[in-house]
Amino acid sequence: MSAQALKGHLDGMLLAALEDGPRHGYAVMEVLRAGSGGRFDLPTGTVYPALRRLERAGHVRARWSEEGGRRRRVYELTANGRRALSDERHAWQEFSAAVTTLLGPHRRPATP
Repeated sequence: MSAQALKGHLDGMLLAALEDGPRHGYAVMEVLRAGSGGRFDLPTGTVYPALRRLERAGHVRARWSEEGGRRRRVYELTANGRRALSDERHAWQEFSAAVTTLLGPHRRPATP
């Protein structure tokens, strides 16, 4: 699935990928890929700028870490990021329910 198709939802997905603890950027990409059954295989040119944007917004905190002799930037949720994730989940549930009503196999409500 393309990054364009995820427009408006990428930030929430990145926050969710960090919910269980700090991760470096590539690990965030792996969480998205694995959690979506391979459907969200996003390029670094999409993920890293979004992580920087979330950092500037105060939703994630970043620090440098060294693993196996390699320096990596590790990202973690802030309290503001947890609130933003909660808000994103609520908005997604409302959006998803509306789309399911319109596109799902169920009967749509009759128009007046």
